[in-house]
Amino acid sequence: MKIAGLIFWYENMNNSITDIPGIAVGHWTNLEAITGCTAILCPTGSLGGVSVRGASPGTRETDVLHPSNRVDEIHAIMLSGGSAFGLAAADGAMRYLEGKGIGVKVGGSVVPIVPSAILFDLGIGEGGVRPDSESGYYACEFASSDPVEQGCVGAGTGATVGKTQGPQRSVKGGLGSASIDLGEGLLVGALVVVNAIGSVHDPENGLLIAGPRDNKSMSSSINDLISGNSFKLPDINGNTTIGVVVTNAKLTKAQAARMAASSHDGLALAIRPSHLIGDGDTMFSISTGEQGGIDGYGDMNRIIAGTIKTVSLAILNAINFAETMGGVPSVKDVS
Repeated sequence: MKIAGLIFWYENMNNSITDIPGIAVGHWTNLEAITGCTAILCPTGSLGGVSVRGASPGTRETDVLHPSNRVDEIHAIMLSGGSAFGLAAADGAMRYLEGKGIGVKVGGSVVPIVPSAILFDLGIGEGGVRPDSESGYYACEFASSDPVEQGCVGAGTGATVGKTQGPQRSVKGGLGSASIDLGEGLLVGALVVVNAIGSVHDPENGLLIAGPRDNKSMSSSINDLISGNSFKLPDINGNTTIGVVVTNAKLTKAQAARMAASSHDGLALAIRPSHLIGDGDTMFSISTGEQGGIDGYGDMNRIIAGTIKTVSLAILNAINFAETMGGVPSVKDVS
């Protein structure tokens, strides 16, 4: 692994979720309104899982991913700004996939399975402009397996972090991605949109990377909350970290659900605190099924460990690729 200015990558990989064969990512970004959406398209034969840990989630088609439910296909994930309005972006993804003949076969029709999660970004730009069906279609149409564009793009365009002293002291968040080669053909990738109440810390040493700012310094959100030096929780609105973890391993739905649940450990390592009352933290998982013969104990533990690591690195990349926008400075313009 190489490190440059706290941006992480692995040699011979593009260090993004598209290192997993068959995964394509596309964005729709509105820099004037400061919002957007991001589509993650899956190869044929993929299945998924989900874990919702925040107390203020906005989601769609999450129940279908439960291991006890019938459908075991997933065709795309849509992540969007625009609060609950942004769930409409998934309509565009469904329309795009239907046009390609991709979806669950039901009689003479196909029904694409496109789980979705949103974040609140209505306060940073033009709140009346939100991702819609056309936005979602556009993101799918321009999806590719190229290295993922990171920072203030797609669903991460309006993201901010470190809001325990109010949005006026927040720092710019964004979208980040990372990947890890576990060896023996196993790969794990992550894409995370970071829009947390909490501050972001280096998961290796705990150093503060981004938090509530005061001129040229930043503080820890978790310390703010413990000390009472913060807004009251009901007044801390406009949050949520959402994302996707992918492996090329052939998992069961139960194993995919475990992968999604474990990805929240990556959030907890890098975002302190995460999973608050005003967060809607939601993580999806995808198994593309390319790599069979997975041991349910040893290999799964490796995949879980890789998931945690990759998510925490993606969160750091989201912060370090972000740019100042909408009057909210990036960490590069604070420190």
